[in-house]
Amino acid sequence: MTESGLPSLPCLCASFRRAARALTQRYDEAVRPLGLRVTQFTILQALSLTGEISQGKLGEILAMDSTTLTRTLDLMRRAGWVSRQRGTDRREWRLQLSSTGRNQFRRALPAWKKTQQQMASQFGDERWHDLFQLTDQVTALAINPGELS
Repeated sequence: MTESGLPSLPCLCASFRRAARALTQRYDEAVRPLGLRVTQFTILQALSLTGEISQGKLGEILAMDSTTLTRTLDLMRRAGWVSRQRGTDRREWRLQLSSTGRNQFRRALPAWKKTQQQMASQFGDERWHDLFQLTDQVTALAINPGELS
């Protein structure tokens, strides 16, 4: 059993997925009053950091499969938060935040920051920093097995 009383899961994937679901629920609660899901907020955040980007590259950055990303982006385009245009290769879509998307991101930022700060204070600075390093390493290793050897 862990500190929380939850049983330890013997599978790394199952453990991370459980943690991801719990975190998703926590952050969803924060941004839901603004008409957002945290998955949408994450895309808004990524686009605010990258500027214009191909859909394929955005999927790589977020480690999202194409179908899930396309479905979420379609909802966000209908809401007017994301604009897209064809790239030089007609198969490629170039994405960017619309002005409505930038406003939606700015509106959601305080709620996200509050949750982020709550989580950081519960973990403490060192563990918080270590968690980011660990999740980046796990992601890199899962995407490129042997990379961390």
